[in-house]
This record gives sequence, C-alpha cells and structure tokens, in this order.
Amino acid sequence: MEFKSKDFTDSRRVLKIRKLKVGLTGRPNAAPVLNEIDLDIRAGETHCLVGESGSGKSVTSLAVMGLLPKDALEIQGGLIDLEGVEITYAKPSVMRALRARRIAMIFQEPMTALNPVLRVGEQIEEVLNMHTDLSQAEAKKRTLDMMEQVHLPDVDRIYQAFPHQLSGGQRQRIMIAMALILDPDLLIADEPTTALDVTTQLQILRLIAEMQERHGTAVLFITHDMGVVAEIADTVSVMQKGRIVERAPIRDLLTNPQEDYTKKLLMAVPNLAPRAARAPATAKDVIIVKGLDMTYGGGGFLRRSEGVKAARDVNFTIKPGRTLGIVGESGSGKSTVARCIMRLIDPTAGKVSVAGTEIAQLSRRQLQPYRKHLQIVFQDPYRSLNPRWTVARSLCEGPINFGTSKEEAMDKAAELMELVDLPRDALDRYPHQFSGGQRQRIAIARAVAMKPDLLVADEAVSALDVSVQAQVLDLLDDIQDKFGVAMLFITHDLRVAAQICDEVLVMQKGLVVEHGPADEVLSNPRHDYTRTLIEAAPGRHWDFANFRAMERVPALKGATA
Repeated sequence: MEFKSKDFTDSRRVLKIRKLKVGLTGRPNAAPVLNEIDLDIRAGETHCLVGESGSGKSVTSLAVMGLLPKDALEIQGGLIDLEGVEITYAKPSVMRALRARRIAMIFQEPMTALNPVLRVGEQIEEVLNMHTDLSQAEAKKRTLDMMEQVHLPDVDRIYQAFPHQLSGGQRQRIMIAMALILDPDLLIADEPTTALDVTTQLQILRLIAEMQERHGTAVLFITHDMGVVAEIADTVSVMQKGRIVERAPIRDLLTNPQEDYTKKLLMAVPNLAPRAARAPATAKDVIIVKGLDMTYGGGGFLRRSEGVKAARDVNFTIKPGRTLGIVGESGSGKSTVARCIMRLIDPTAGKVSVAGTEIAQLSRRQLQPYRKHLQIVFQDPYRSLNPRWTVARSLCEGPINFGTSKEEAMDKAAELMELVDLPRDALDRYPHQFSGGQRQRIAIARAVAMKPDLLVADEAVSALDVSVQAQVLDLLDDIQDKFGVAMLFITHDLRVAAQICDEVLVMQKGLVVEHGPADEVLSNPRHDYTRTLIEAAPGRHWDFANFRAMERVPALKGATA
C-alpha cells in the first residue's frame, strides 16, 4: 500500500483555526457543539476530518464558511484565519465576497444544493456574474471550459440541462465546477461521495485530486468513510463529540492509531474479504424469480417506442436463512428488481414465487393476503417512517391490519424493541427523537413484526456511519439466525456485500453479468464489469481492523493491485 507522503511544512498556510468554540445560540451554559478545535491546512494538502454523525465535522465546515444556522448555532470563541484574514466574526457582506473567490464548498447532496428550475450552465455562470466583470460571452466560454475540465461529456448539451436531467455523478461534477471556477485557495468537500456508486466515487475523488494538483488548492475533506480517507488523505483529524481527539499523517493514523475511538472507527470498516461460507440450506426456496423483465415507458398513442429496459431476464432463488446480494451501479436495475419482487411496480414479464405462491401477475386485491410474506427496509428510514406516528403505532400497524389484537401487537412491539437493542419505553417516542441508526433499527423491527419469509433491504446501510453500519449488519445477521428469514440485499458497496451475503448477483444496464457464491464472485471475478467494481472500492488494499496493508489482494485481470 502506497501512501501520499508529501511534506507540506514549507507550503503556505491557507487555513488556521485556534480554540474554536461553537455553541447553541442564547445558551452559553449549554455543552458546546464544538469545543476548542485547532486545525491547520496548507496549500496543496488534503486534510480529512472524520468521525461519526454528531461529532461536529459539518459544523466545523459551516463555521469556516460563515453558514452556521442563525438563531441556532453561534461562534462563542476562538479564531478562524484564512491566509491572514480573520473571518471568525466577519460580516455577511465580507463572507459573500470571500466565498467562491477565496473559499468554496461542495455539499453532500447536489440535488438539494442546485436550483431545480435553473439550467446548470446558468448556475455556474452566476458565480462569475457575481464576482467578476466578464461579459456574457466570456462567462459562458469560461463556464464551458470549466465543465470540460471536470470531464463532463457533451458540455453544450449539459450546459442547457436542468439538474434532474443529469446523473448523480454529473450533478456532483457541476458542483465541483461551480466551486472551483474562481480558483479558490480552500475547498471544503462535505461528504461529496457518500451516496455515489464506487466507480463514480472513484472518478470524483480523482477529479478533486486532479484539480487540486492543477491549482494547488488546499482541501478540507469531510467523510465518515475510512476507505476514502486511505485513498486521498495527507493528514487526518478524528472528531468525537465536538473535539478533535487525534491528529496524524495518514500513514501514522492507519498503522498506529493512538485513541480507542480511532481504533473503533477503523475496526468497523468492512473489507472485501467475504464472510465465512454458511452450510448450504436444504429447505425449499423461499423465493424463485424466473425471466423477470421490466421496461419503463414505451407504447404511446401517436408513436411506439421500445422504452427503457431496466431489467432483462433476471433469474435467481433464495433459501431460508440465506442472503443474496444484488450489486451494481445506479441504473443497473438493482432497485427495479427489488420493487418488482415487492410488487411496488408491476413487472413487464416473468415469474416471482414467494413462499410457494406466484405473485407477479396477481391483482392488488389478490396480492393483499400475501403482503405479510415479504417486507422491505428502505435506505432512508426517516422518509419511510410516518413522522406523526409514535414508534408503537408504526410497529403495530401491520400486525393489526392482519388480525392481531391491539394488546398482543403492543406486547410484540415491546419484544421487537429489545430484539433491535432499543429500550421498551421508547415506544411512545417519534422518529425525529432517534438517531439515523436507531431509526433504521425501528424500520427493521417494523419489517420483522410481520414474520416475513423474505426481507428486502434496499441500500439499508449506505447512509450510516461505519460503526452504526456494522451494528445494523450484525442485527440483520442475528435476525436471520433466529427466524430463518431469507434476505435480498441491494447495495452498491461491495465491501458491505462481502460482510453479509452468501451469494452475489452483479447487474449492469439491466442484465445479470455474474452470479455465484460471494467468495467466488468477490475473490475470483469472471466478468470485466465485476473487476471494475472491485478495483474501484475505496481502501481495497487495506486491512483496517488489523491496522496494516492487505497481505493478499485478489489479482484482477487488467487491473493493478
């Protein structure tokens, strides 16, 4: 494993933070959100800020940008210096002048950061119009040039596109173009690759490194993914509960972490070593999928079109207590297959048999009695749980609808809370009163309440911190052992698939390109696309749990290990 080993001692210091303290507005006696943060970043350096949700990473970046939410958080002490300019308590007009020109930020979710009713080219140009005297023609030329620098295809077409017409990776490239078009001294990237596929993530990380090399930009990169840290960092600061508990060059941090919290974060990172193979199941298949097709669009009154073939001739089976993982990039057809099986959408063709019943062609009314046999856990539990319902009501709704008495359902809900390691007395709380990991546990409990034969997990851990992610994966494993539930696990992260799946099915553009036992697919992939996915996995060469480089990395055809 090769690390970045540049020495930045003689480089100019771009950002200096000393004893920064941020607290709740109007509550000076409350515990601080940030407590005496010290940070230095030099030109050309990538400084990664890591830690779990709530550790203070994003608050640190918002304080530097002057974007702390009014009437909620305020700076209560310390110093923020941007190349000799103290901006700790700078007026809004001063910060507006510095943003984009001296300091810029890439946000985690470009779809919420970009204006949905403006063309993306206009949004990049807006930065030039606000901070330069370029003519309209010059601004457009500069914008198109910047779009080419971030490797967007067909820039004239994309210039005219709206955000919803672009892929997630293309939208993130637009955000990078917008952030770097005025060549700022400091770039803050707040979880810019969290929701992206591994191949798109790799492209974005390489792009940021390329732009940094070209412009000498200092980068403050915020992430909870230690795999990404291993790929890009020069220096790492570990945050916990508003404090920096450890700071070190990347080599030192990964090979010799000092703090228990740092060790905990590293040991929770999944790797590509497949789980130990479980004994083959001899029971009948819980689910049988044959020749599943799904085509979106097509037809029409005036003209016919073939539509988009999101899934083509998909075949697989899952036995009780076994997990099949479907992996691939966005648009590969993973979630389409899951939604067809759940009958959230109707497949165009094919058969889906669950617990011995063919459900693919049943009407909605006919399907109702069989819904209890299959349950789903979505990626974002906050959107799938009713915010106006207590946890008790969410857990009891399904059983009551299928004839269970309210008293029995409440007793079962209390047992389920213990099963997912949450207190019984939390039943009267609402979703917003829990952390993201706790909400996902509640969503899993709601699914298990129906005693399903098949549990579908659609990117169920992709938005969670690595430590919480590990806990949720362990919980799913325990549930399978106790109840013998078959599981269909949808993910774009091969490292997660390796930890939980018995079999792996790889999809590309609606087609199954590889399918087999997890250890065979991940250790000895046969298809070039599978090799590409594995090679793109961040931190693939690193054994985080043992603080050392991998002794053996699978030799992939056409790739350098």
